[in-house]
Amino acid sequence: MQIEKLQNILEALLISAEKPLSIDKLLGFFQTEDLVNRNDVKQALALIQETFEARGFELIETASGFRFQTKSEYKQWVTQHWDEKPARYSRALLETLALIVYRQPITRAEIEDIRGVAVSSNIIKTLQERDWIRVVGHKEVPGRPALLGTTRQFLDYFNLKSLDEMPSLSEIQDIDKLYPELDLGPLQDLTEGAAEQEREEEEDEHIEDKPMDIFDIDEIEINESSIDSLNAKIKSEADQEPNDN
Repeated sequence: MQIEKLQNILEALLISAEKPLSIDKLLGFFQTEDLVNRNDVKQALALIQETFEARGFELIETASGFRFQTKSEYKQWVTQHWDEKPARYSRALLETLALIVYRQPITRAEIEDIRGVAVSSNIIKTLQERDWIRVVGHKEVPGRPALLGTTRQFLDYFNLKSLDEMPSLSEIQDIDKLYPELDLGPLQDLTEGAAEQEREEEEDEHIEDKPMDIFDIDEIEINESSIDSLNAKIKSEADQEPNDN
């Protein structure tokens, strides 16, 4: 099959797909007589990516495969035709997610120990319902608490092919730097104490799902005093990491 025709077919398949398509899935659309192999598909995908470099959307590769999406630099125009407001995340939810990402597998008790406060059951439930985290095992200690880790859906949502693409913990240093790195969207500032727990549970129940590339991250405001303790503990753990040099 001519590469130009293959490129057009792949474009049509990817644009019409609801989820990312892997090379194996793309190959499954062709018959033996089409004479299309893995290298042909890889070459055509590379040409598609090159073709759309100067366009308003792009072809990216995630953990599950390839997909088209709008470029993040055009989000301020894309969001104007949305009726819903961009998703908002509580600081507690983002801190919990960050710890799972960087310290997985990790138990809920270990998260609470690092954060210094109890983790709302609704936060864990919300992250599981969004399919960002899952139970990956149980720690062999009394009670056998669940060990939490991230999912392939988490990687897909944030345009990652693997966790290796995340910056190292020593590079992050401050937890607030994780938010723009993942393009998580507006950060909902919360007060401490009972009011924080009540509001985070209420907001987490109503988190709206949006593609990450159109989140409005320009409105993020960081109140460093509210996360000094968490930063200190994360920095301490980063300093203890082995030095490859």
